[in-house]
Amino acid sequence: MGAEKPRINEELRHIPGWAYALAFLFFVSILVLLPFAFRRVPNPPPFPLVPFITLTAGAVVAFYILLVGYVNRDAKRRNMNSALWTVLVIFIPNAIGFIIYFLLRQPLIAKCPQCSAQVHPNFNYCPHCKYSLRPTCPKCAHAVRPGDAFCPQCAYELKGASAG
Repeated sequence: MGAEKPRINEELRHIPGWAYALAFLFFVSILVLLPFAFRRVPNPPPFPLVPFITLTAGAVVAFYILLVGYVNRDAKRRNMNSALWTVLVIFIPNAIGFIIYFLLRQPLIAKCPQCSAQVHPNFNYCPHCKYSLRPTCPKCAHAVRPGDAFCPQCAYELKGASAG
């Protein structure tokens, strides 16, 4: 059961459609309304700086909304309370909620290659069919790779270069 590195395209697919729509709506709203707000300020920024400020503010708000949507969907697929985590990342200020989420999130649940049952990534054996998810040396019980002919710890000869 090899650990695969997540690809950014696969992770972006987990952002729900409502988050993309809401991010787009807020982005456009900020681009349209923020220049009008600068007209009412006693000392507005220089005119060439206004488009940069509005684009930056819109992008930051849109990114924040997309990140909230990602946390909502990611918490569900990790069997965590998605409503609780969504509320926490929204209301804990200065992105501390996001930091807490990414530090405390559970690992992704994997499937057993033999019976397709859901297993925790730290399990050595499937609790349903006893399939060895992490092959070990029969002599010293250290982890071995599936193609190893000898155990890298004790040099025990593994039968037929298949550990299990």
